[in-house]
Amino acid sequence: MTLPLLAYRPTTQNHRVRNFGRAELNEDSPRIYRLEDVGSADEMSGLIWAAYRQIFSEHVILKSCRQVTLESQLKNRAITVRDFIRGLAQSDPFYRLVVATNNNYRLVDVCLRRILGRQAYNQSETIAWSIRIATQGFNGFVNELVDSDEYTENFGDQTVPYQRRRMAGRPFNLVTPRYGSDYRAKEGIGQIDWNHVMIRYYQKRAQERVKLFPQAGDPQQYRTLARSVDTRPQTKPVVTVSELDFLAKVPRRR
Repeated sequence: MTLPLLAYRPTTQNHRVRNFGRAELNEDSPRIYRLEDVGSADEMSGLIWAAYRQIFSEHVILKSCRQVTLESQLKNRAITVRDFIRGLAQSDPFYRLVVATNNNYRLVDVCLRRILGRQAYNQSETIAWSIRIATQGFNGFVNELVDSDEYTENFGDQTVPYQRRRMAGRPFNLVTPRYGSDYRAKEGIGQIDWNHVMIRYYQKRAQERVKLFPQAGDPQQYRTLARSVDTRPQTKPVVTVSELDFLAKVPRRR
């Protein structure tokens, strides 16, 4: 028995705006790639590249990730862009590089951003879709996203998904690398060497303390003393013998 998707609803004011999720036409608007607009081989290559960049992100666009069969079918118009997106998300490279290295919660966050072009509304939606992954598997989760009414309304069959509304910060594909924080901690990726940090901290503190309270015999003291000596040549006034008062210099006897 298949469990139904748990009910969830937006909880922020942004999602209650009627035009939320529709791309605004300004200098920050993403370029939209549609199969209907393709009229040359270069434009088709640009559309395929945009699909790879959207699904695999900037971090894992590798030559080994290419799906040559899907590309050929799309070029011959045997499949739609929707099917091409589905094939990329369900490909072996995507499973190996993204799915296998993340938990279900992070997979929901990554796939909503890359397939539906938005982040999760709240924790309730993340939990609801994570249960879907656990019950139907990752491929079933991808099918539900690609075949959803939200995907159809915003992208249809021939449009490459894009970030529908950029609220703040950088684009999604630059801030959602394939490794989650738990996987990075397990593999020791990006961890801070606190031992090295503490050594550098105490070395700096010791140097500051020596400057404030120098010890006896410290070469720093001699260097300071040597720098304070005036080494400029001093000229003494010339005095002639006639100018000397010898009698004034002889002490008087009593």
